[in-house]
Amino acid sequence: MVATSATSSFFPVPSSSLDPNGKGNKIGSTNLAGLNFAPNSGRMKVKPNAQAPPKINGKKVGLPGSVDIVRTDTETSSHPAPRTFINQLPDWSMLLAAITTIFLAAEKQWMMLDWKPRRSDMLVDPFGIGRIVQDGLVFRQNFSIRSYEIGADRSASIETVMNHLQETALNHVKTAGLLGDGFGSTPEMFKKNLIWVVTRMQVVVDKYPTWGDVVEVDTWVSQSGKNGMRRDWLVRDCNTGETLTRASSVWVMMNKLTRRLSKIPEEVRGEIEPYFVNSDPVLAEDSRKLTKIDDKTADYVRSGLTPRWSDLDVNQHVNNVKYIGWILESAPVGIMERQKLKSMTLEYRRECGRDSVLQSLTAVTGCDIGNLATAGDVECQHLLRLQDGAEVVRGRTEWSSKTPTTTWGTAP
Repeated sequence: MVATSATSSFFPVPSSSLDPNGKGNKIGSTNLAGLNFAPNSGRMKVKPNAQAPPKINGKKVGLPGSVDIVRTDTETSSHPAPRTFINQLPDWSMLLAAITTIFLAAEKQWMMLDWKPRRSDMLVDPFGIGRIVQDGLVFRQNFSIRSYEIGADRSASIETVMNHLQETALNHVKTAGLLGDGFGSTPEMFKKNLIWVVTRMQVVVDKYPTWGDVVEVDTWVSQSGKNGMRRDWLVRDCNTGETLTRASSVWVMMNKLTRRLSKIPEEVRGEIEPYFVNSDPVLAEDSRKLTKIDDKTADYVRSGLTPRWSDLDVNQHVNNVKYIGWILESAPVGIMERQKLKSMTLEYRRECGRDSVLQSLTAVTGCDIGNLATAGDVECQHLLRLQDGAEVVRGRTEWSSKTPTTTWGTAP
């Protein structure tokens, strides 16, 4: 079979038929009578008198009656068809596959841009970037409550609520185009090494969201005195519109290098004043003085609190939300289990860094600490201080009885 294929490639004959005398057709001037095929075997036979065509002056010369080749019908049918215009066209399958892939990718991107929630409780803002509303003065952002943001009572923790407030504040500055260094400072503030620091925070929680709820957070800024700025927040249930949390805060400027408070420069005032809202605070200010407590007046003390690296922000001081967790470290377990935090007022006196060691002190008022299990509304005074006694945060919290709920089992 190898010899047959090799011979066919060197002597291509369009078609041939056997004659009764065993002689085949002639090709050109060469008589291939010396080679023939068996009629039914598909094999080639060579006659004894077969001779190779001689050459004269480098040219082949045919010898009459020297070589004959006869092909069977089987071998003739296996010869490839001559190339035509149709079968010489390129293979378009790869190009069509590439075009299909491009169109599918474009359709997917369009569907993402045209995304609409199929349920009323789904997140309206799928990319979580927020938007400016109400004449460009209010920033609004939605958050979905994750499973790791709820506590033992199945509701979001106060730290979760405060993180949402802080996130919307920064995103408000970013969306307004005033972000100079990536963390709350405007371009002019960045040039002058100025940063914002909070001096007072007041929060009232009417209801805590639970796992899977979507909350809508609005925030805006107003002027506070000559050298301060007030920022307010309003948190609502995205599905029902029910008000969940109201919060108000006062901010001042501090030099990032000297760590001293600073007046608002005119260049910075020109950047932020166009975004001030002329409105009353979302919360009426709690003018009650925060009581200073010490080792003698405190009912509970927790010592040895130190910040972790993850507790620091880009300004190299402890994140504001972390202070709240430290304050609650000294709150009695009985209150944490049976009461819910409904309001909080904090005064920030001093910042602390990564090498600080702190103490958390709590004094319970309004009830006997031995009867916390049956207590109704409870008020606590708090102090967070450094080891040398320097005050970091003073605070007051108010608690009310939790609504009885069905106990859940633990996750598998």
